Amino acid sequence: MLSVLQDTTYRRLFLAQVVALVGTGLLTVALGLLAFDIAGRNAGAIMGTALLIKMLAYVGFAPVINALVARLPKKPVLIGADLVRAAMALCLPFITEAWQIYLVIFLLQSASATFTPAFQSLIPTVLRSERDYTRALSLSRLAYDMEALVSPAAAALLLSVVSYNNLFLGTVAGFMFSAGMVAFTALPPTALNGAEAASSLWHRTTLGARIFWRNRRLRSLLALNMVVAAPTSLVLVNSVVYVRDVLHRPETDLALVLACFGVGSMVVAVTAPRVLERFGDRAVMLSGAALIPVALAAATTVTFLAAPGAGWWWLLALWFLLGASNSTILTPSARLLRDASTEESRPYVFTAQFSLSHACYILSYPLAGWIGAASGLGWAALGLTILAILGSVGAFLSWPRPTAMSTLKSMNEGVEC
Repeated sequence: MLSVLQDTTYRRLFLAQVVALVGTGLLTVALGLLAFDIAGRNAGAIMGTALLIKMLAYVGFAPVINALVARLPKKPVLIGADLVRAAMALCLPFITEAWQIYLVIFLLQSASATFTPAFQSLIPTVLRSERDYTRALSLSRLAYDMEALVSPAAAALLLSVVSYNNLFLGTVAGFMFSAGMVAFTALPPTALNGAEAASSLWHRTTLGARIFWRNRRLRSLLALNMVVAAPTSLVLVNSVVYVRDVLHRPETDLALVLACFGVGSMVVAVTAPRVLERFGDRAVMLSGAALIPVALAAATTVTFLAAPGAGWWWLLALWFLLGASNSTILTPSARLLRDASTEESRPYVFTAQFSLSHACYILSYPLAGWIGAASGLGWAALGLTILAILGSVGAFLSWPRPTAMSTLKSMNEGVEC
């Protein structure tokens, strides 16, 4: 897996990604504690709303901004987005009201909606070998998982000596470092053919979604996005409520719970290249789609039946299982995007996945936060379980067993629009 780091361009981009992710992880912990400081046991409602705003920025902003910047060199786009994110993170320590959280999160995540698809679509251009790209995907997934482990650990250490507001400064440093690494990296030129350059803004904005609709495996990926959204929402929105209000544990334990989710995902990411070579994308991704509803149903049962203040070890175990199941879907997903696109259409396909996958959270985040605050965590977990079941059924129905001819067809289907 580490052999891909021999490529200088990818190594620098990966380092920028890792440091920015650690800063984002500090943001996740600090934002949850800030919400609890403002709203107490209703922190889940604030987190759910803030994350809903984040998703709205991703869904509504990403396709349009990608179409607008598609003709621009990648480097200034990435650097500008990082600088905006750093400026918004710098505002967070001074927030005292919920509406201020919502405004800053919208601006910060709008910049992320610019940065992330452009960054992800750049990697297949840097690493053209399928083996190298698969290993890069596993390494990227491992970076996300290490962030979920290192950031909470770093947060727990820092919280023992400083207030949570200081964690936001780590986020600022992460984004600034990312901007610096991109600035000192030679990036491949933007690929844009003549027909694409002459196309309308509407054509470029909707191109990725139209390719998704024409490719059966990408339609299955849409359903899998819903499966992933359910456990992610439960973990990100309600972990702070489980830890602080239900189990009455110290705030440093929030970092430990989030770390368990990351460790589970990391275990799968490490083994992903060999597993994918042996079993293929379909078997691996659909296994995750089958496991997630089971794990969510177990979390629902424990939430309803556990005695007040009990269930700590169940929480850690289930969060680990949910992280592992999520990774079986997330790690290989970009392989499907690469196979269904050309170099010219790739930024639009990656942007469509970025936007459409986050559209699922527009439903799952409020479900986790608002129902959790109004009716209890058990009902929120039950609703997310049903959501995951529906997505899992849709994924199995949309992605039939391949034959030799259908495999070739699915790889080429949707490349041309």
